[in-house]
Amino acid sequence: MITVNCHEVEPILHELMIYVADQVAAVPFIKFHKFILTPIMDDESVNGDDVISSIKEFLDSIGEKHNYAVISNEDTITIKSIHGKQIEREKQPQSQLFSCTHCGYVTQYEVEHNNHVKIHYL
Repeated sequence: MITVNCHEVEPILHELMIYVADQVAAVPFIKFHKFILTPIMDDESVNGDDVISSIKEFLDSIGEKHNYAVISNEDTITIKSIHGKQIEREKQPQSQLFSCTHCGYVTQYEVEHNNHVKIHYL
């Protein structure tokens, strides 16, 4: 399990979480100012070096690679601003994400989430 602290890049937290989780094949869980990546299978682990590489690729894709440092400390990765620059994004209505506690399936629709959870109890 790896925690990625996104306090200084809060406007791109959702986009970053989805990109990194997809790149490293992990299940993401969102928290305030951070997200957690857990392995899909219990006997596997999430590679911290792959997470760091994915974060750097994402920052490079939005033109912010030179303004932020990605720092690793055991199972916690922190994204820090080098020059004090903040990422500016227009506020978009945040859709709530629903995550299945059984398998990690994520959707933005509550009805779809509820129907998915029922499948686990058939």
